Formats: sequence, C-alpha cells, structure tokens
Amino acid sequence: MNAKYTIDGFIHIHTTGDISMNELHDRIGGRFMAMSTDEIREWQSQALARSVAQAAKSPFYSERFKNMGLDPSDIKSWEDITKLPLTSKEDLRLSYPAQMLTVDQEQVIRMHTSSGTTGKPTAIFHTREDIDNWAELMARSLYQAGARSNDVFQNMTGYGMFTGGLGLHYGAERLGMWVIPAGAGNTARHIMLIRDFHVTVIHATPSYAMHVAERMLQEGDDPKSLGIKMAVLGAEPYTEEMRQKLQDIYGFKVFNSYGLSEMNGPGVAFECENRNGMHLWEDSYLAEIINPDTLQPAGEGEVGELVLTTLRRTAMPIIRYRTRDLTRIIADKCSCGCNHRRLARMVGRSDDMLIVRGVNVFPSQIEEVLMRHKWLGGNYLINLSTAAALDQMTVKVEIAKDAFDGSLDTLRSKRGELQKELKEQIGFTAQIELVESGSLPASEGKAKRVIDERG
Repeated sequence: MNAKYTIDGFIHIHTTGDISMNELHDRIGGRFMAMSTDEIREWQSQALARSVAQAAKSPFYSERFKNMGLDPSDIKSWEDITKLPLTSKEDLRLSYPAQMLTVDQEQVIRMHTSSGTTGKPTAIFHTREDIDNWAELMARSLYQAGARSNDVFQNMTGYGMFTGGLGLHYGAERLGMWVIPAGAGNTARHIMLIRDFHVTVIHATPSYAMHVAERMLQEGDDPKSLGIKMAVLGAEPYTEEMRQKLQDIYGFKVFNSYGLSEMNGPGVAFECENRNGMHLWEDSYLAEIINPDTLQPAGEGEVGELVLTTLRRTAMPIIRYRTRDLTRIIADKCSCGCNHRRLARMVGRSDDMLIVRGVNVFPSQIEEVLMRHKWLGGNYLINLSTAAALDQMTVKVEIAKDAFDGSLDTLRSKRGELQKELKEQIGFTAQIELVESGSLPASEGKAKRVIDERG
C-alpha cells in the first residue's frame, strides 16, 4: 500500500487523480480493510449470526437445521461455526433451481450458474446489495495489488454465466479504471487493443496468457513490447513456476486471485503488492481448514480443504461450503499492514487428485517440473491410459519456439533429463512426448490438462 492516513480510526489510502481520499475509502470498503484482528473476529461473530438467520429462511437450510435440532439463535460467536452443517456441491445441485433462495424473487437482480462437468448446474442468486458488495471486494483487491484509477484494464475472460468476467469488470469500474470488456478469444484483437489503448492491467486465465505470448513469439513479436505492468490471473490452478515463466516472457507482475462461483466468484482472496499469500477478505468470508478425510479441523499451518461461509450475502448465504481446494492459512502478519489473514497458493483440489499405479498425483506437481525449463513452452497435456492392466501416463509438452537446435541427440538427452525429474517428483516413470510449439490445442478459457482414458 501507499502512504496511510488514519481518520476516525480508519485507514485512508493516498491516491492520485480526480478521486478524493474519502471517496476511494468508501468505494473499496476502507473501514473493513483497516480492521484489527480483534475487530475482524467481533464482526465475524455478528455477521455469522445474521447469515445463519438469513440462511434459515431458505427451504434447504430450514429443513436441514430442523433435522439437526439447530436453532439459528444458538449461533452467537464465530467459534460456533462447528455447530453448523457442512454444505457440498451436491447439496447445491439438489437444491436447484431455487431451494437456497432466501428473498422474494423481485429482490433478485442477477443469477450465475456453475455446471462443472456433469449433472445439474448450481445456481447462485444476488440482490443489488450482494452485487454492490462483490464490486467493493474486487475494487479493494485490485487496489491492494497496485492498480489505480488511471490504469487501463482489459478483461480477457468470458462474460455470461462465468463469474470471473463480470466480477473483475465491476471491481475495475468501481476503482475508476478505464475498462475494455474484450472477452474471451480473438487473440489478434486482444493484442491490437492492448497496443492501441496502452493497456496496463489485464485479467486472463494463466493458460490463455501463455497462449497469447507464444502466439506473439511465433510471429516474431515480443510480448514485453505490449507494456503491460500487471496481470491478474485466476479461474484455473497454476504453479509458482508458471507465474515466473509468464513474468519472464511479458515483463509484468502476476497477481494470484482466488474465488469460486459459489462464493460470488473472484475476490474471495487476493495478493497484495508483497505477493506472499492471498489476503482472505474476512469481513465477507469465514474460513476453516479441515482434513478432507476426517472432516475435523486441520492443525495450525497444515494443508487441508478450505471451507468457507458467506458473511455479507443476502439472497443466498452458504454455510460451511466445502470448496475441495487444498491450502493452508498463513498466520504471520503481512508487512502491507492488512490484518486479514492470508491463504497460501492452492496446491490442488481434493477431487482433482489422480491415482496412478497406486500413487497420489496432482497435475500441479507435473506443471511445477515442466515450467522450470525455458526450453519448454507453456502448453502441455497429461494423458492417462491402460496397457497390460497397468496405468500409463504420457505427458505431452510443447518445445519453446527456437529452443531446438535440430539435433536428435540433444532432444533425446533433454527428454531423458525431464523424465528423470518427473520420476523424482511423482514416484514413477511417465512417458514424455516433446511436440512442436503450437501443436497442442490452445484454450481460451479454463485449460483442460488431463485426459483420462482408463475407463
């Protein structure tokens, strides 16, 4: 953060341009950003009681609480969270279309859905106040990452039912940025708009940001020439190695964003300028880390499944939602001055774990190895199959443009080294296929990294 000024007990952040300090404070929820740890806990206790009482107005939670013998008035403190039931993705599907809605239909101004890969979608409803709160969360997230009202923001993700596009759009506008809603796809147009309008901040999936860079490199263009200063990446998991690779190629700073449609979308947690964990906005979300097998609280600092409860949503509060995302809480204070605790980078999802030859493998472990090598591109595919009743894994990865000198001996040597590194990482030998740059399918949305043909 820039210089701080305390007025009436709140942190006000100095800014430049036409927006006054007080106006910016209101836009980004400065009173929440400035809370002490004790104030956060006091707020959470009051907000949790309100959220549970509101949730009880829905047919879904009303029945569930009744079956448990739970009276919402029993919830008086944030520490009472464990008295409440967990909510799963399947619960949301079973409540479709509107069994979790807590307000009259006339109060709903927007709906998003998240369908996943199979089954009925999950529908998430918002009142005007819900949308306003979401925009505030996104504005404060962008600000603490370093974005300012005089930046030009290009949104390179889809709109519609996908929450990422509209979430960042509303937040950037709330901050006062010049917003270009370019949407997904049409890479040539994205590059043209970035250059013509001197875009300084972009939002994209990591895989699409890599695709744009490799497209430019293939055409003899330098991504650094775009002049982008920062990129907000999310919507799909990616490793620290992928972040570094993108930063080296573009010359910008990459900020990690975490969100999920059930919790609004992006803006649940966001990196500050220190980029050492994502600040979870604890005025809006109460977080727990549990062991996904026992469902008991994980130990302090241990990696476990993130469970979230909404604290500032009216149309559809969700209680103790199992995100399936694996992370840990970073307990030490951040030097940026924000007291909202941080989440470590997601290490994977409990339901994305692959079991190959009896070994637990996360796709992120493979990406971590691949992205260490500058001679490899950013696009890869993991193919699982069965031969002679034994699991087989083949990793197809593109060679970076101009990285191959034409020597087959060199290629064989590099492939052997890569295969050895992967075996050390995952515990068994995977087949490696090195392919030409641009030959694997490019993704304009969430990248599909795993093809499982084992039946």
